[in-house]
Amino acid sequence: MKILVPVDGSKHAEEALYTAIDLLKSKGGELFVLTVVPSFESFDLELSLSGREHLKQDFEAKGTKVVNRSCDIATGEGVKVHCKAEVSATNIPDAIIGFAEKEKVDLVVIGSRGLSPASRFRMGSVASKVVRHAPCSVYVVKAKA
Repeated sequence: MKILVPVDGSKHAEEALYTAIDLLKSKGGELFVLTVVPSFESFDLELSLSGREHLKQDFEAKGTKVVNRSCDIATGEGVKVHCKAEVSATNIPDAIIGFAEKEKVDLVVIGSRGLSPASRFRMGSVASKVVRHAPCSVYVVKAKA
């Protein structure tokens, strides 16, 4: 079984990671951990070129850190894991769905919400879009209160 877990550093994503690890321990298979860093190329952020580059590098560094932490957790649990931080030229749900299609994953395990109250709508929107358009089953995980 191939399971994809998109991560963003939120407690919901971490709960999704542990759920996927538990599934893999009982059924076997491999885990794909993915974070998607949004591309700012098409947004008018009123930032200088160097400001945009600094923002991009900051987001990529944070994405890599989140993926590495999640992969360390999975590896520590004895799960075979593939790690990827990806920059999306389109949008986050499309990048997750595209990755699931490319890797032919059997299941996406995704957190129901994102990092902060400001991103709740966006991550909830991401999970909703992945559920609607993924080429495989999707397991949405809520973090315990």
